[in-house]
Amino acid sequence: MAKGWWMRFSLLIALVLAAAASVTPTLFNLSEKSAFPLKAKVNLGLDLQGGLYMVLGIDFNKVYRDEIVAYAKKAQMTLKEVGIDSTLGDLNSSDLKDPKHSLTITKSTDVDAAKLKLREFYGYPLRLTSDEGTKLTYGLGRDFTKEIEDTALSKSIEVIRNRIDEFGVTEPEIVSQGTDRIVVQLPGVKDIDRAKDLIGKTAKLEFKFVNDDILPTAMADWMEKVKKAGLEFKKGERFSDYVKQVNIVLKDDLPKGFEISYAKSMNKTTNEITNLEPYLVDSTASLTGEELQEAIVRIDQEQNRPYVALDFKPTGAKIFETITGANIGKRLAIVLDGNVYSAPVVQGRIAGGSAQVTLGAGDYEATMREARDLALVLRAGALPVELVFEEQRVVGPSLGADAIEKAKNASVIGSLLVVGFVIAYYKLSGAIAGITILVNVLFTLACLVGFGATLSLPGIAGMALTVGMAVDGNIIIYERIREEIRAGMTPFEAVRTGFDKAFWTILDANLTTALAGLCLLNFGTGPVRGFAVTLLIGIATTVYTSYFVNKVLFELYVGSGTRKTLSI
Repeated sequence: MAKGWWMRFSLLIALVLAAAASVTPTLFNLSEKSAFPLKAKVNLGLDLQGGLYMVLGIDFNKVYRDEIVAYAKKAQMTLKEVGIDSTLGDLNSSDLKDPKHSLTITKSTDVDAAKLKLREFYGYPLRLTSDEGTKLTYGLGRDFTKEIEDTALSKSIEVIRNRIDEFGVTEPEIVSQGTDRIVVQLPGVKDIDRAKDLIGKTAKLEFKFVNDDILPTAMADWMEKVKKAGLEFKKGERFSDYVKQVNIVLKDDLPKGFEISYAKSMNKTTNEITNLEPYLVDSTASLTGEELQEAIVRIDQEQNRPYVALDFKPTGAKIFETITGANIGKRLAIVLDGNVYSAPVVQGRIAGGSAQVTLGAGDYEATMREARDLALVLRAGALPVELVFEEQRVVGPSLGADAIEKAKNASVIGSLLVVGFVIAYYKLSGAIAGITILVNVLFTLACLVGFGATLSLPGIAGMALTVGMAVDGNIIIYERIREEIRAGMTPFEAVRTGFDKAFWTILDANLTTALAGLCLLNFGTGPVRGFAVTLLIGIATTVYTSYFVNKVLFELYVGSGTRKTLSI
């Protein structure tokens, strides 16, 4: 054999050995502790290994309310900085899609200056809807509202993906559905409740000052009213939803500009909530998690308890220093989604932009896990909106195992039928085609492992299609060889000419299929993308095996040109 053939044959053997090694952990289901040097396996999709499927919705009406309240507070602070005093009015939510907030200027002579200042600083997010003497009413700007709708969905997907990546889920599927829904698929997730908690937590970190001027009797009366209203926190529900319901019940009783938040006490053994201590805090935060730069878990060396250390961005550090300096002696509550983690007394101006969230008493492992989850959520970013779980489906592993077994049986039976037909029709040449098909499937699986792609049921269908395309390529070559033999060529010349003339036909057929696969990959979602990935990988391996591998084996079969006949 020529030197060039030996080089191509050596390359083929090396590729086959490498591919076989890469798929060995998958084929034999080797554990991470096995002695085999390679550990990576084919990632199975949700339909094959089970997991969690969720549809999350966005309540944009709540987003509009939160934005107008926040900007009204910012407007009041901006006016105060230039010496214009004002008081905040009530939120008007009669139009859910266009809530409004009023601001009353203390001195009538400052009204014009206030309007100019607010137009200068907030002309984009706010629009003046009415001007009644000293009372200015603002709504969200039309362009700003559209920007919220456009960015909320994409930012939510980005934040969810960051959280899931840190959670350790392999190949999650996170896509938008319409303009206000997100579909999340988490293959292989076992701890369903924890995954839901991490995904759905808004991570709304707020620093609010506590109102300690309220008499204990007044607080007791409010809590009694909540109890009579039948409100009670139940395990499994979102704590922020419970806090929201409490404030709705007490809306007419609480002082203007304040709301109720709770500090949770946990049982050290069972981690159940044993007590909810109410706090009356500012309804608008003085500082939020948007100014957060880093959140990491540290250990209190004196108490041997984990806590979350916070570091603010430069702008946040400046705000933190200002508000602590102006409120010495007051308690500053650190609130996350309605839960007061701690409420230390401000002893003096705090510079440096650092704070910490203590997690209270409880089982050490449970507290450490809570600290890590909290740091993860804060570090991965706060959701710009609150998500509602509209649909949830848990796919059990037994269903996936059944699908794998049926798909395996179908693939084996289908492949045997195809190879059997090819051997029966093309004799020994058909056996060579069968070898190339097996090599093709081996290379496809190896590529799935190497690229870290996910194999789903549609992906298995893509592999079956790959086998069909591989057979089609062999048929093109073999029929061309037959034509050359009928034209009087020797077997050696017929093989060489047949492969040369069939190459462009094989390439053209697979290239057009690849273009269709790229469209599916680019515009498809979920199962469609899974099919497209496997299809594209299969096309690449089909071109290589149908032409190059087949040619190497055929050249070995025909030898140096002495063979007089071909079994084809």
